[in-house]
Amino acid sequence: MAREIIWSEKAQEDRVQILKYWIKRNGSNTYSLKLFNDFNSVLDIVSNYPKIGKVTSRPNSRIIVIHDYWIIYRIHKDDIVVDRLWDVRQNPRKLRY
Repeated sequence: MAREIIWSEKAQEDRVQILKYWIKRNGSNTYSLKLFNDFNSVLDIVSNYPKIGKVTSRPNSRIIVIHDYWIIYRIHKDDIVVDRLWDVRQNPRKLRY
């Protein structure tokens, strides 16, 4: 049974910043739309197979990689909470979730 995907406030901010960055950098929203759709496609898979991501040191927390981004999420009984959408080209010491 598919679980509901819930975006944390921080993950929503991450997503908006990433998509805005690519719109500004490329002068169009084409790549941002592709990323948006790719993120959602991966999360559709995660909602059906939540343990597909790589285990982290935090309980029930996993990471799945898509392009240059980590989707960091927690598994709950009825839902999946996306904690962060992290650009792996950043300094990893900045990552807080």
